[in-house]
Amino acid sequence: MPLSSGRSINRKVEFQPTVRRAMQQGIRQIVGAVRPTLGPPPRGVAIHVLDYTESGPKTFDDGGEIARHIVALPDGNVDMGAKLARDLLWRLQRQVGDGTATAAVILQTVFDEGIKYLASGGNAILLKQHLEGGLHIILDELSAATRPIEGAKALAGLAETLCFDPQIAKYLGEAFDIVGEFGRLEIRPGRSRESEREYVEGMYWERGLVSQRLNPDPLQEKVELEKAGILISDLSLQEPEQILPVLELCLRAKVTALMIVAESVSDPVINFLQTNRDPERLRVIVVHTPGYSKEEKAAALTDLSILTDGRAFLTVLGDSLRGIALQDLGQARRVWGDLSNFGIVGGKGDPRALRQHIAKLRRAYEAARLAPDQEQLRERIGKIMGGSATLWGGANTEIELEERVTRTKRAAAAVRAAMMDGVVPGGGIALLACQPALRERLAQAQSTEERAAYFALIKAVEAPFSCIVTNAGYDDREVLAQVRMQGPNYGLNAITGQVTDLEKAGIRDVTLVLKSAVYGAVSTAALALTVDVFVHRRLDEFESSVPEPAAVKKL
Repeated sequence: MPLSSGRSINRKVEFQPTVRRAMQQGIRQIVGAVRPTLGPPPRGVAIHVLDYTESGPKTFDDGGEIARHIVALPDGNVDMGAKLARDLLWRLQRQVGDGTATAAVILQTVFDEGIKYLASGGNAILLKQHLEGGLHIILDELSAATRPIEGAKALAGLAETLCFDPQIAKYLGEAFDIVGEFGRLEIRPGRSRESEREYVEGMYWERGLVSQRLNPDPLQEKVELEKAGILISDLSLQEPEQILPVLELCLRAKVTALMIVAESVSDPVINFLQTNRDPERLRVIVVHTPGYSKEEKAAALTDLSILTDGRAFLTVLGDSLRGIALQDLGQARRVWGDLSNFGIVGGKGDPRALRQHIAKLRRAYEAARLAPDQEQLRERIGKIMGGSATLWGGANTEIELEERVTRTKRAAAAVRAAMMDGVVPGGGIALLACQPALRERLAQAQSTEERAAYFALIKAVEAPFSCIVTNAGYDDREVLAQVRMQGPNYGLNAITGQVTDLEKAGIRDVTLVLKSAVYGAVSTAALALTVDVFVHRRLDEFESSVPEPAAVKKL
């Protein structure tokens, strides 16, 4: 399967049955490449990037990454179906971090069953409507089966089913048990062959010390102050006179430690602080205002103010430090800064105001529709709640290190989602348990389109289970018969080869990931079944045919 092609697409229009046949082939090629990665133990897919300087192929076990590397199949019609599947899997990967292989096999099953019915003269629009109706039944069944997950051991067990690395899984379980579902967890390439972790008390922000020249001990990269006042601002401090009011205030009030948060500080101001400091009476450090965009800065200053019970001095409001009062300064048990970050431990903010602020951010998080917005809000909540962890993945080679970090990030995202939204029995069993509800609706179906939709969905929710069993080297029909004899929550432990209670064995799927996979796969397949025509045009011709804004008539 070529990964890229210099093919030239001529202008042409394609109709049925070519459209569905080609789309089916494209979906099958993408799903065929992703299918081996579903279930433990992972089975890799080797990808060789043509005309690249590396000596050999890279191995992936992540469906989203595999699909992303399959670009421009030689047949333009077939590539239409491939693009449809690739977009679904890559979008799912970015949004929830996992579930791509499950989505792939469900997508193929629903589409294949759908075109069988449409080939006999069925109505694509009615079929789509009934598929979407059945989708909500599946989602409701998964919600009903969802259970919470907590505790380091349970979280580690879930992580291991996602990353297949006991040591990393143990660290992830431990970290999330400490910092919570909103807590800050950074995953970085390791500093040695062994994986390591570190916990930081309190909260910290990127962007650290403006200058190390205020550090009394140049050999120490990190500066710490106890019982500190905090000047919170996005001001640009260019003249020493600007900071005199706050220094005089601290000396009068016998504040012995001060952290200044400012957008920028000139050399004359740094020189003034350096030459006029009296460590016995007042120690000062200066850190950059956190954030890079206006929105990020505003959010960080708001959070800092509530955390420390201080006032934010803002350039946009024309604020200056003249007339500053003691109550304008934030307070913290300890502050620290280095060249990359600064942190606060034990902020003296009002607990009630802090709880209200966190509740407001949680509501915004739940209402956010875009993944980047959710990520930003989650990070803010994590900072405010305090506590953070850093995990370094160790490895023997660069390639191994890259793969380990990628798997760890994917597992961490899924564990976080599990803590927020719960889990269901894994191994495809939660989806398999949706069949009775679908069969009940099938028995009540009033039209051929409705029957075709529910029949397709009944097969689709069984497809991930069958794929996991087959990938593990067993007969899916035989194992399915054993599972049905055992009862609810029983499935195949693909590592041991035994049919067991997956709930007790700690084999779980993350509800959010599973729901996202099912929703994306079924809705994408339903939409694809309504496509009747392909139109191929060259990009330059398409752009030249679009009217300029000035040529558009106003109605």
